[in-house]
Amino acid sequence: MTATVESGIRGEAPPVPEGAVMVALKIMRYNPEIDDEPHWETYDIPALPTDRVLNLLHYVKWYIDGTLTFRRSCAHGICGSDAMQINGMNRLACKVLVKDLLARKGKPTTISVAPIKGLEARKDLLVDMEPFFEAFRAVKPYLITYGNEPTRERIQSQADRERFDDTTKCILCACCTTSCPVYWTDGSYFGPAAIVNAHRFIFDSRDDGAGDRLDILNDTEGVWRCRTTFNCTDACPRGIQVTKAIQEVKRALLFRR
Repeated sequence: MTATVESGIRGEAPPVPEGAVMVALKIMRYNPEIDDEPHWETYDIPALPTDRVLNLLHYVKWYIDGTLTFRRSCAHGICGSDAMQINGMNRLACKVLVKDLLARKGKPTTISVAPIKGLEARKDLLVDMEPFFEAFRAVKPYLITYGNEPTRERIQSQADRERFDDTTKCILCACCTTSCPVYWTDGSYFGPAAIVNAHRFIFDSRDDGAGDRLDILNDTEGVWRCRTTFNCTDACPRGIQVTKAIQEVKRALLFRR
């Protein structure tokens, strides 16, 4: 699935949906061609409680400022393209409802949106994902087998499948990795997402490459850099127990399954 980079043209007069409430959408803007550093810009947006934050970004882009740039694709929490900081928390913009962000007792509501941390901002909410995917590729996130190719499918029990079921849910949104303070301070750390995807194959009974991946993650920039802050688990939009997976990889290294 290919993410769409939103960078369009100023549209028609902004519509105001019936039943909308006004919210202040505070966006971290940055255009490397004209800005020396990122800065905040605020837009007053009519929003329905059932809107997603992604809808508000679309409203700004389509009706107010077409230069606003961000990634999005499926808009259903599956592609992982629209990861960003929403009110200081790593979230998918398509999954966060406005009603969950509204101030209580009718007080004015401000929603802040900024790019995820730890990756270079290229423009507005668009970050360079290549360092993230480089770490992902480095852990060999694919099935490795040796010997003769089987003449039929590789059989796996339900119990063996359940052993790594949780880590198959990763959508590579980078919410977990860019919520990690170790990754913020030292981008050479593999990061939680890479370790989660290594876990998915290390504990797959059909795979023969666990030793190779464990050697990779036993590096100084591997699992031992984790400080167990649980930021990654809190940030995961898929509910993956990221910290638990990292600890299981640590134990696998200690006891070398």
